[in-house]
This record gives sequence, C-alpha cells and structure tokens, in this order.
Amino acid sequence: MIAAGAPASAPRAWWHPGASYRSASLWFATCAVLCLLVANLTITALNPWIELRRLLAGILAPDVFSLEAWSIVWTVAFATLGVSLGAGAGLVMAVFYGHSRFVRGLAISLRAVHELFWALVLIQIFGIGPLAGILAIAIPYSGIFAKVFAEMIEEADRSAERALPVGTSQVSAFAYARLPDLAARMKTYSLYRLECGLRSTLVLGFIGLPTIGFHLETYFRQGYYHAAAALLGAFFVLIGTRRIWARAATLPFLILASVLLLPPSTGSASASSNLVRFLTVEIVPAPLRRADIEGFWTKLEALWNWLVPILKTQVLPGLFNTLVLSQIAMVTMALLALLVFPLVARRFTGAGGHYAGRFVLVLARSTPEYMLAYVLLQTLGPSMLPAIIALGFHNGAIVGYLLGRHADQIAYRLDAPSGLNLYAYDTLPRIYGQFLAYCLYRWEIIVRESAIFGILGVKTLGYYVDASISELRFDRTMVLILSMIGLTIFIDWLSRTIRASLRISTLPTRLSDGQSTIRGAI
Repeated sequence: MIAAGAPASAPRAWWHPGASYRSASLWFATCAVLCLLVANLTITALNPWIELRRLLAGILAPDVFSLEAWSIVWTVAFATLGVSLGAGAGLVMAVFYGHSRFVRGLAISLRAVHELFWALVLIQIFGIGPLAGILAIAIPYSGIFAKVFAEMIEEADRSAERALPVGTSQVSAFAYARLPDLAARMKTYSLYRLECGLRSTLVLGFIGLPTIGFHLETYFRQGYYHAAAALLGAFFVLIGTRRIWARAATLPFLILASVLLLPPSTGSASASSNLVRFLTVEIVPAPLRRADIEGFWTKLEALWNWLVPILKTQVLPGLFNTLVLSQIAMVTMALLALLVFPLVARRFTGAGGHYAGRFVLVLARSTPEYMLAYVLLQTLGPSMLPAIIALGFHNGAIVGYLLGRHADQIAYRLDAPSGLNLYAYDTLPRIYGQFLAYCLYRWEIIVRESAIFGILGVKTLGYYVDASISELRFDRTMVLILSMIGLTIFIDWLSRTIRASLRISTLPTRLSDGQSTIRGAI
C-alpha cells in the first residue's frame, strides 16, 4: 500500500512508537518488495501472445449454441442450498459466538479452509455428487456467517433486550429482542453471500463437480475459447441478475427447485462407512496405526519422526510461499484499488462515466480469481505471476468499487480543486483510513485464497494438500490443513490488532457493509 498523507492526529500503532497510516503502508509495501525478491514470477510460455490473441478472439465471438444449460442450473442449485445451510448453521453459532471460545474457534477453523479443499476431502467420502458440493459450500460459509452475524448482534440496539424479564434465556432474548431488529440486515447479507456462493460453486467445477466450472475447465484446456466465452458470459448474466431472481420472496421456491433439480450422485453407496473410516482411521497419523509399534514413548518417538519431515519439506515451504504470494497480491490489490476508485466516483467521472466505471468493476469483482489464474496459467505458464494478477485484479476491483462509493459521500467545498489535486489532496486523505480498513480485512481472505492456487501448481500450502489427497495420505492432509488454520487465525488476529491500533476497527469492512452504508449514494 502506498503512503498517503494522514491527518495530523493519525493514531499511533502498536508495532512502532511513531507508526501511523503512512508507516503502516510502508511496512506492507516493504514486505511486498522483499517478497518480490524471492517470488517466482517467470513467464515460461514460449509465445504467450499467440494464446492471448486466440483467447481474445474467442471472447469477442462467443459460441452461444454450445451452452451447457444444466451446468447453469446445477451451479445455482449448489450455491442456493450450500449458502442456505451455511446461513442456518452460522446463525446458530452466532447466538453463542460472543460467549463461547469453543464456538469462536470452531467458526474460524471452518472458514479458514477454502471450499476447494473441503470439496477435495468430501469427494473422497461422498463421491462426486451434489452432497459433496453443497457441504463444501455450507461448511466454510457457516464459519463466515457466524462471524458476520455475531458482529451484527454485537452492534444491535439492546434497548428491547433490557425490557425482558429477569432470567430470560440467551436464546429467547435473541429471538424476541434482537432478531426482529436484525432480520433485514441478515437477509441482505445472506443474499449477497449467494453471489459469493455462485463464484465458489463455479470454481468447484474445476475439480470435477458438474457446475459451470467443469465445462469451463474443459473448454480452456482444449482451447475452445468461443465456447468458454459463451459459458462465462452466461455466468456474468447470472451474477448480474441475482437481485432479480434471488430475493426474499423467491428464496423458498428457489430452495425447493434446487432440491428437485439436483444432479444424480456418482458417489459410493457406502458413504457412511467411508465417513467412519475417514474419521477413525485415515486421518490418524500413520505411526499410530501400526500394530508393531507399542508403548507410549515408542509411539511418541515414531510420531515425531513422521511429523518432522512433513513440517520441513511441506508445511514450512508451503507457509512461506503462501505468505509471499499473499503479501505481493495484497499490495497489488491496494495499488489497483487506489488507481481505479475514481472510476465509480461521480466527482471524477460524472454521471455517465460513473455508471460505466461501476459496470467495469462489478464485472471484474464477479470474475472468480481461481478461474482467472487458471486462464493466465494457460497463457503465461506456471508461476506465482498468474495468481498475483488474479488476486490483485479481483480484490482490487472490490476495494476500488467501495472506495469510490465512499468518495461520493464526501462533502466537498465549493472551491474544491479538480483533477489530480482533487484526488491527492482533497479525497485520498479523507478515505485513507477506510482504505486501510478494507485492505486489512481482506488480508485474511487473500491468505486463504492464496493457498488454493497450489492446486494449479503454485507451491503454496494447497500444492501439498492436493498432493497428499491424490496419494490418499489424509493424515498428512490434516497436518497441512491444521497449519493453514493456524496461519489464518494468526493473520486474523494480526489484522484486528493493527486495525484497533490505527483506530479503524469500527469502520465498515465487508462488501455488504459498504453497500448498505453507501446505498443512498448510488
């Protein structure tokens, strides 16, 4: 993140006595520069421009007759049911979130593991079918919903709760005093998460589930860019019209239709036995399963000898590469957001330009970063560069869009400057705290997303997770996933600490929060 002129009263942060908005930005920028020195950013494709020209030609002439209609239906069905289950489970956890460390730990553990990894594990138990896809969305989303709903509960007006009789249970107090006031916000957020669920469900197709992503992966791999462009266009239409077909009034019918139209399962009939075996045998470390090792200390020594090579050759390299990728991507996102937010601010572009810029950034944020990285890998070759571009592009569009809407709320003076002076001296300093809040909040998300690019060959944690699952070594998979959870917990804690130190922890950070905050300005 580049430095900006913070106000004279800019708060001091905990890591340095003189830290402020400027020094916080310089810290992250310095980390990104250091990461650039060790990152693999090489372009290995012999002639990427030829493939890029073919890709562009396909985008400009989509083959609409090649559309796979059922994949669109199943994408909606998986997302609807997965998000609905996640919202229900998240609401239950949110009621106890602020009072139970176990619930908080469970929620962050569930959301720390990307839905792609959940899908890879669940496919081993339930096979390639609707149950694996729905649960792969529902499980991490339940952790996300728990956190967000808990924050909404914490921020809610408690005057009605204080009027309840003494001794009212926590559940009753929530149901009768808080839920009526929160229902509208929770509904808005849940419908927004459905858009995220559509993107997640599309990505699940890249590992074999029958969504849009399954056919996109096939078309891109075989070079059928005309067919891929048509299917991708259908997905953007699906996202763009979400507020029309996914509303509170239509949701019950949408859920029912999703259940009735689910594809047939190709999984094993012995899913229950697979689950029992997975939980009681396959995730148990290999030394503890050996009958020839007896005695507590002998088993402990064997376990240590098994664990150390995994930590040295997989966990530590995976963590290092995940952090390198995420830090560069985070600063790329920040720079892009600062460049593009004027596109959606009326003061800079006027009414016509405002709507055009809004369309471009909404389109950019609707493009799943995994899919974009996959396409870039086909044209640029395997390295961190496609993943950095994809993460920076997707997240930069989100943050830039929201910053532009916040800029529209600024009350400018009648004699305010224009052009670069308006940007640098009258706008950026006034929204820079909000900018940092968005970036720090998305830090955890970027780290989580960086791990999944290992499935595409980038040696992040996901690379080793995918390899261990392919080899059916689920005990190693659990060690890697636990290390991923630990990294996510650490980044979440560090992000919250920095936000609190900079006194920006109360600013809106979620996409839905930003939209609701600025709804009147749109």
